[in-house]
Amino acid sequence: MSFVELFMKAEHVLRPRLSFVSPSLYTKLYSNNRSAFLRLLYSLQNNPYYTPSPSLSKTLWGIHFQQPLFNAAGMFKNGEGYEFVASQGAGAYLAGTSTSRPRNGNHKNGIHHPFTTYPKSKTASNWLGLPNYGHKEIHNNISKIQKVEGCPIGISVSSAPEIESIIALKELLEGLYMFQDSQVDFIELNESCPNVAGHTKSDSVLDEHLIERLTEIATNFLSLRNRNLPVIVKFSNDTSPTQIPELIDTLIQFGFDGVNFGNTSTQYAKYREKIHFSEQYRYDYFTQTFGGGLSGEILKQSSQELSTIAVNHLKTITDRKEFHIIRTGGIDSINDMNQTENSPSLYQWYTGYFEHLSQHGLAIYKEFYEGYSPRI
Repeated sequence: MSFVELFMKAEHVLRPRLSFVSPSLYTKLYSNNRSAFLRLLYSLQNNPYYTPSPSLSKTLWGIHFQQPLFNAAGMFKNGEGYEFVASQGAGAYLAGTSTSRPRNGNHKNGIHHPFTTYPKSKTASNWLGLPNYGHKEIHNNISKIQKVEGCPIGISVSSAPEIESIIALKELLEGLYMFQDSQVDFIELNESCPNVAGHTKSDSVLDEHLIERLTEIATNFLSLRNRNLPVIVKFSNDTSPTQIPELIDTLIQFGFDGVNFGNTSTQYAKYREKIHFSEQYRYDYFTQTFGGGLSGEILKQSSQELSTIAVNHLKTITDRKEFHIIRTGGIDSINDMNQTENSPSLYQWYTGYFEHLSQHGLAIYKEFYEGYSPRI
């Protein structure tokens, strides 16, 4: 086992015992050292590679996924780390979120890319602000990847929030064509990021600006694709369950290929009671100082509810193209991946991934599926 894996194991044991550290210092320690540590971590890889059981594999949109679970957007922002997860047996690799222009991300109170954890609650907060190198450089990074069978490449994209919407949409379309001319296998359109201006939660998911963007993308990209390149749309875990049928109908009508529920949550008051009492002071500090998005186990119920409603509605639509539901939020164990006819097709994780990584190291997917006989 490498030094980095041993360090993560030790940190996993120590982290819940740091209640004496002030919230501001705790956040600064984790935020300002996180990027350097992740770069070191992502340089590791299993040797030999772990290959999941063939019984776990799925073929969706004509793409082979060696198993249905992989990282959510935000973990590999700039196209780095493919070998890191492929060697572990990930079902896919998702880069980004990428924007047309490079972004430095958020900075406040001397903290760059604010992030904190609530280990006893298996939850985290982040206010990163979509830091990334931009479409062009990420495209170049992805072009250098040596792909592994069964671990397809996805890219999460978003319109640049800091520029005029007409220009941002034009540049988003340029990015979509750029990634079409690459070895990307699928695209995820991020329509819900609480960490940047212009992506805040609206009263209605199906607002006129969303419909305008979807219409433009459908007309000027989806209908003109020159190869098999599924495009799915990602929404927040704060999406109202009552909006899901109309949302799915709209996406299918426009020619999209799937939907992901969801991104993080900004419902701080709702989820505060789910935070361990000894971590609420840290929770209050972060949400009141930075805001940002919540991730982890506290989103388990909402993400499962949204994905189940989506799957059930999808089954009522018989005359349609291939369309799949993806679930993100609160995936922490094999029990969180439904084994019924109401199951989503794919799953993504982020906070749960790092929880397992700190315990099992690079054997993360092997341990996750140990002794599991899938019906998914």
